[in-house]
Amino acid sequence: MRVITGSAKGRKLITLEGEDIRPTSAKVKGAIFNSIQFDIEGRNVLDLFAGAGQLGIEALSRGARKAVFVDLSRESIKVVNENLEHCQLKDNATVFNGDGLSYLKTTREKFDIVFIDPPYKKQLAVKALSLVLNVLNDGGIIVCETDIKEELPEAVGEYTVAKQDTYSKTKLTIYRYNGDAE
Repeated sequence: MRVITGSAKGRKLITLEGEDIRPTSAKVKGAIFNSIQFDIEGRNVLDLFAGAGQLGIEALSRGARKAVFVDLSRESIKVVNENLEHCQLKDNATVFNGDGLSYLKTTREKFDIVFIDPPYKKQLAVKALSLVLNVLNDGGIIVCETDIKEELPEAVGEYTVAKQDTYSKTKLTIYRYNGDAE
Protein backbone atom coordinates (compact mmCIF):
# COMPACT_ATOMS: atom_id res chain seq x y z
CA MET A 1 0.00 0.00 0.00
CA ARG A 2 1.53 3.30 -1.15
CA VAL A 3 0.56 6.96 -1.28
CA ILE A 4 -0.66 7.64 -4.83
CA THR A 5 0.36 11.27 -5.34
CA GLY A 6 1.29 14.55 -3.70
CA SER A 7 4.03 15.38 -1.22
CA ALA A 8 4.31 11.78 0.04
CA LYS A 9 3.92 10.16 -3.40
CA GLY A 10 5.24 6.61 -3.54
CA ARG A 11 5.83 6.25 0.20
CA LYS A 12 4.97 2.80 1.42
CA LEU A 13 2.51 2.64 4.31
CA ILE A 14 2.57 0.09 7.09
CA THR A 15 -0.52 -2.09 7.16
CA LEU A 16 -2.16 -4.07 9.93
CA GLU A 17 -2.34 -7.85 9.94
CA GLY A 18 -5.28 -10.07 10.83
CA GLU A 19 -8.53 -11.55 9.60
CA ASP A 20 -10.60 -8.50 10.53
CA ILE A 21 -8.25 -6.09 8.74
CA ARG A 22 -9.33 -4.93 5.31
CA PRO A 23 -7.18 -2.14 3.88
CA THR A 24 -8.71 -0.08 1.10
CA SER A 25 -7.56 -1.55 -2.21
CA ALA A 26 -5.51 0.55 -4.61
CA LYS A 27 -8.39 0.46 -7.10
CA VAL A 28 -10.93 1.77 -4.57
CA LYS A 29 -8.54 4.41 -3.23
CA GLY A 30 -7.88 5.55 -6.80
CA ALA A 31 -11.62 5.81 -7.47
CA ILE A 32 -12.18 7.81 -4.29
CA PHE A 33 -9.47 10.34 -5.02
CA ASN A 34 -10.33 10.64 -8.72
CA SER A 35 -13.84 11.62 -7.60
CA ILE A 36 -12.81 14.23 -5.04
CA GLN A 37 -9.41 15.36 -6.37
CA PHE A 38 -10.48 18.99 -6.84
CA ASP A 39 -12.12 19.18 -3.41
CA ILE A 40 -9.12 18.33 -1.19
CA GLU A 41 -6.66 21.20 -1.13
CA GLY A 42 -6.92 23.37 1.98
CA ARG A 43 -9.73 21.28 3.47
CA ASN A 44 -10.22 19.62 6.85
CA VAL A 45 -10.56 15.85 6.66
CA LEU A 46 -11.88 13.24 9.09
CA ASP A 47 -10.67 9.66 8.65
CA LEU A 48 -13.16 7.74 10.79
CA PHE A 49 -12.38 4.09 11.56
CA ALA A 50 -8.92 5.02 10.27
CA GLY A 51 -7.19 1.63 10.30
CA ALA A 52 -3.71 2.38 8.94
CA GLY A 53 -4.78 5.93 8.05
CA GLN A 54 -4.26 5.63 4.33
CA LEU A 55 -7.28 7.75 3.26
CA GLY A 56 -6.44 10.68 5.54
CA ILE A 57 -2.75 10.41 4.64
CA GLU A 58 -3.56 10.44 0.93
CA ALA A 59 -5.67 13.58 1.49
CA LEU A 60 -2.85 15.28 3.43
CA SER A 61 -0.36 14.34 0.73
CA ARG A 62 -2.68 16.01 -1.80
CA GLY A 63 -2.87 19.27 0.14
CA ALA A 64 -5.57 18.89 2.78
CA ARG A 65 -5.03 21.47 5.52
CA LYS A 66 -5.63 19.08 8.39
CA ALA A 67 -6.67 15.48 8.99
CA VAL A 68 -8.10 13.89 12.11
CA PHE A 69 -7.75 10.12 12.45
CA VAL A 70 -10.06 8.16 14.79
CA ASP A 71 -9.83 4.46 15.53
CA LEU A 72 -10.74 2.28 18.50
CA SER A 73 -7.76 -0.05 18.08
CA ARG A 74 -4.56 0.96 19.87
CA GLU A 75 -2.61 -1.03 17.30
CA SER A 76 -4.24 0.99 14.50
CA ILE A 77 -3.41 4.25 16.22
CA LYS A 78 0.23 3.17 16.54
CA VAL A 79 0.34 2.36 12.81
CA VAL A 80 -1.35 5.67 11.86
CA ASN A 81 1.26 7.58 13.87
CA GLU A 82 4.12 5.62 12.27
CA ASN A 83 2.69 6.22 8.78
CA LEU A 84 2.25 9.94 9.43
CA GLU A 85 5.84 10.17 10.69
CA HIS A 86 7.18 8.22 7.70
CA CYS A 87 5.28 10.47 5.26
CA GLN A 88 6.33 13.64 7.15
CA LEU A 89 2.68 14.66 7.60
CA LYS A 90 2.40 14.55 11.40
CA ASP A 91 2.29 18.35 11.79
CA ASN A 92 -1.09 18.53 10.05
CA ALA A 93 -2.65 15.56 11.81
CA THR A 94 -4.43 14.77 15.04
CA VAL A 95 -4.90 11.15 16.08
CA PHE A 96 -7.58 9.93 18.52
CA ASN A 97 -7.79 6.49 20.05
CA GLY A 98 -11.51 6.01 20.61
CA ASP A 99 -14.87 4.96 19.27
CA GLY A 100 -15.77 6.63 15.97
CA LEU A 101 -19.46 7.03 16.81
CA SER A 102 -18.65 8.61 20.18
CA TYR A 103 -16.25 10.98 18.43
CA LEU A 104 -19.01 12.10 16.05
CA LYS A 105 -21.29 12.76 19.05
CA THR A 106 -18.79 14.77 21.10
CA THR A 107 -16.39 16.66 18.85
CA ARG A 108 -16.84 20.35 18.15
CA GLU A 109 -14.58 20.22 15.09
CA LYS A 110 -16.01 20.62 11.60
CA PHE A 111 -14.80 18.88 8.47
CA ASP A 112 -15.08 19.33 4.72
CA ILE A 113 -14.51 15.67 3.84
CA VAL A 114 -15.42 12.69 6.01
CA PHE A 115 -14.16 9.20 5.19
CA ILE A 116 -16.29 6.45 6.75
CA ASP A 117 -14.65 3.05 6.34
CA PRO A 118 -15.78 0.89 9.26
CA PRO A 119 -15.34 -2.84 9.81
CA TYR A 120 -17.72 -4.64 7.48
CA LYS A 121 -20.98 -6.34 8.48
CA LYS A 122 -21.49 -4.35 11.69
CA GLN A 123 -23.82 -1.64 10.29
CA LEU A 124 -21.44 1.03 11.60
CA ALA A 125 -21.58 3.04 8.37
CA VAL A 126 -25.33 3.61 8.72
CA LYS A 127 -24.89 4.62 12.36
CA ALA A 128 -22.05 6.99 11.44
CA LEU A 129 -24.12 8.53 8.64
CA SER A 130 -26.87 9.31 11.16
CA LEU A 131 -24.35 11.41 13.13
CA VAL A 132 -22.05 12.83 10.46
CA LEU A 133 -24.04 16.02 9.79
CA ASN A 134 -22.99 17.19 13.28
CA VAL A 135 -19.38 17.50 12.08
CA LEU A 136 -19.76 18.35 8.38
CA ASN A 137 -19.23 21.85 7.03
CA ASP A 138 -21.81 23.14 4.55
CA GLY A 139 -21.08 21.73 1.12
CA GLY A 140 -18.87 18.96 2.51
CA ILE A 141 -18.39 15.48 1.10
CA ILE A 142 -19.06 12.11 2.73
CA VAL A 143 -17.17 9.09 1.39
CA CYS A 144 -18.34 5.64 2.57
CA GLU A 145 -16.61 2.35 1.93
CA THR A 146 -18.77 -0.62 2.90
CA ASP A 147 -19.47 -4.26 2.19
CA ILE A 148 -21.25 -4.64 -1.16
CA LYS A 149 -24.37 -5.98 0.60
CA GLU A 150 -24.69 -3.15 3.11
CA GLU A 151 -27.66 -0.90 2.39
CA LEU A 152 -27.03 2.83 2.74
CA PRO A 153 -29.63 5.60 2.60
CA GLU A 154 -30.08 7.56 -0.63
CA ALA A 155 -29.89 10.79 1.37
CA VAL A 156 -28.31 12.04 4.59
CA GLY A 157 -29.99 15.34 5.39
CA GLU A 158 -29.40 17.56 2.37
CA TYR A 159 -26.69 15.21 1.07
CA THR A 160 -27.55 12.68 -1.62
CA VAL A 161 -25.65 9.89 -3.35
CA ALA A 162 -23.59 11.47 -6.12
CA LYS A 163 -21.67 8.33 -7.00
CA GLN A 164 -21.95 4.67 -6.11
CA ASP A 165 -19.77 1.90 -7.54
CA THR A 166 -18.81 -1.62 -6.56
CA TYR A 167 -15.36 -3.18 -6.58
CA SER A 168 -15.33 -6.90 -5.82
CA LYS A 169 -16.75 -7.09 -2.26
CA THR A 170 -16.60 -3.33 -1.67
CA LYS A 171 -19.21 -0.65 -2.28
CA LEU A 172 -18.04 2.96 -2.61
CA THR A 173 -20.69 5.62 -1.96
CA ILE A 174 -20.02 9.35 -2.20
CA TYR A 175 -22.54 11.85 -0.87
CA ARG A 176 -22.52 15.49 -1.93
CA TYR A 177 -24.68 18.41 -0.91
CA ASN A 178 -27.97 18.23 -2.85
CA GLY A 179 -26.36 15.56 -5.03
CA ASP A 180 -23.97 18.02 -6.66
CA ALA A 181 -22.32 16.33 -9.64
CA GLU A 182 -18.65 15.46 -9.50
